[in-house]
Amino acid sequence: MRMLVVDAFADRPFTGNPAGVCLLDGGTDQEADPAWMQRVAAEMKHSETAFVRPVDEPGADFELRWFTPLVEVALCGHATMAAAHALYDTGTVPAGRPIRFRTLKSGVLTVTRDGDGLAMDFPACPPEPAEAPEGLAAALGAEVRWTGRNAQNDLIAELADEDAVRGLAPDMAALGRIDARGVIVTARAAGGGGRHDFVSRFFGARILLGDGEDPVTGSAHCALAPFWAERLGRAELTGYQASERGGHVRTALRGDRVVLSGTAVTVLDGTLRV
Repeated sequence: MRMLVVDAFADRPFTGNPAGVCLLDGGTDQEADPAWMQRVAAEMKHSETAFVRPVDEPGADFELRWFTPLVEVALCGHATMAAAHALYDTGTVPAGRPIRFRTLKSGVLTVTRDGDGLAMDFPACPPEPAEAPEGLAAALGAEVRWTGRNAQNDLIAELADEDAVRGLAPDMAALGRIDARGVIVTARAAGGGGRHDFVSRFFGARILLGDGEDPVTGSAHCALAPFWAERLGRAELTGYQASERGGHVRTALRGDRVVLSGTAVTVLDGTLRV
């Protein structure tokens, strides 16, 4: 079966966030087996691998599931972008047609071509104020101004400024002991007139291999978009995830939905032998 690696939220190879995309034909029981998908994701070792299977349903075109090397996740932005890019790039879906993905826990997600990039309609997941867990500031090595949690059980921590976010070198073992899917750190962008309005980083010691930092996290921006829209007074913003690879995410808050936009690049197109 066809397998691609796509750099999402990237305008050139080896930036943004890489995701595996497995294009299933739905023809075998194995392809529908989540244990098999988990083994493939563990073999790929990307932060997420997306599995796309065509469905014959009035409200959806494809089933979409996402797996880290360790667990299945309820929502993944960059792997959704990678999956849509793969479907358009391989000619599976015509460029002018929206793609409707049926997911297990996040409903139907619609992706459309947006100029040279892709626009994804996701549920907004705003954080609510919450007490900072014991040891959070020490684990981050930085003063925390505000903390909250969202429905995905992400912990959101606002820091003093952009330099504080960029300069973090957290204790990942200590962060892994915090009860959260991941820890999102964020701050308002420095200066004005730049390419982005806020910065962030995402640490998922419990769900990611390697150093535990995700390069660019679409699902985190489902929380960051309403968080910063309220503080900056604008529904349309651009975030920059300041990981080593880095990537820009355009956000547009639309009530209880958020549109995440960006570009993607295919870096590998091959065959998975099973």
